[in-house]
Amino acid sequence: MTFLVGENGSGKSTLVEAVAEAYGLNPEGGSPNASFSTRATESGLAADLRIVRGVGGRRWAFFLRAETMHGLYTYLESVGTFGLHERSHGEGFLEVLRTRFDSPGFYVLDEPESALSFSSCLALMGVLHDLAAAGSQVLCATHSPLLTALPGATILELSETGYEKAAWDELALVDHWRRYLGDPTAYLRHVLG
Repeated sequence: MTFLVGENGSGKSTLVEAVAEAYGLNPEGGSPNASFSTRATESGLAADLRIVRGVGGRRWAFFLRAETMHGLYTYLESVGTFGLHERSHGEGFLEVLRTRFDSPGFYVLDEPESALSFSSCLALMGVLHDLAAAGSQVLCATHSPLLTALPGATILELSETGYEKAAWDELALVDHWRRYLGDPTAYLRHVLG
């Protein structure tokens, strides 16, 4: 279980997209069988990556990408998964988790918390924990202090100077959330004038 954290523009999404694409996953999301495209925006980094699968490595993989879920829902409905567009954004995410994250493999997630409530993020943590316990590998780009608290996870903090392995309680995002929740006005006075 590896989490990538950092500010917007630090390269988290570019990196997870490239890893997913280099692994053979659709850069807009889905399993290796997903074949849809709405608009190609890939960076080209995937061509420079070499993915190494160990002996006995799982072949099942899935890329869950928050920003392209509408297109993924449309594709999944066209091949027989019904009712995703009729659900709320978060309920659709949870259905994808329930039906596609159910066996060991390689899972790539890009900001999955964007559609999820606090309790749904906890449910996602349970899914990720179970996948890791079953031998899956998970790579997740996130802004969520909740998700990154998953015990046993490796956290890499990306910045303009590269990346560093970090402990959860040392993350800038954890520090900012703690301080904000302790005193919202300390932050809001700079935003609201």
